[in-house]
Amino acid sequence: MKLDGIISLYNDMRRLSLKRYRFGFGYNNVAFDVFFFIDENPYKLMFGVKAENFYFEADVKKGFIIDSTVSYEKYSELCRILGLQFNPTNKFKPIYFFCEFNKNIPQKADGKNTPKPHEIAGYRKDVEEADKIYFMGWLDNTTKDNKVTPKNLEKTRLLLGNDAYKLCNAKNVSSRWTDDFKKAQEVTLDF
Repeated sequence: MKLDGIISLYNDMRRLSLKRYRFGFGYNNVAFDVFFFIDENPYKLMFGVKAENFYFEADVKKGFIIDSTVSYEKYSELCRILGLQFNPTNKFKPIYFFCEFNKNIPQKADGKNTPKPHEIAGYRKDVEEADKIYFMGWLDNTTKDNKVTPKNLEKTRLLLGNDAYKLCNAKNVSSRWTDDFKKAQEVTLDF
């Protein structure tokens, strides 16, 4: 399926030099957090329902093409969250969800909607020290003759993006994380 509704948002994100964007979408009285990552290849859409501890991702391939299916496990959970009961004469198909989503994508980007790492971490829990969701700075591993770990690099990539990942990998720097929101810092790549 072609997501032509996302092209204007994509163009505006590029105009504003935004690589990650967050916005809301409602379907069947359920509010979704939607994240659009254009710093990943392929681009990614992430749909999450925080109250349900549920999310799924969709790759956005060249030409803004997505696969309008979801895994059986995610499909069952999505139906449950949407309050849908099995109806053999009127089956729910994920393409219905994506078609409605396509019609409701914002056309313009706003820099205030750049997601914070902890907002992404609320959904992407398959990372090192998943309870530590607040970014609190950088650690230069060369000062103690250490090496950045693959798990830290993966957390950096998933929560901070590919630019941070590449820089950390090249300069042997680890991202540091905490579970205390008072220690959270703004992310800058000037190390």
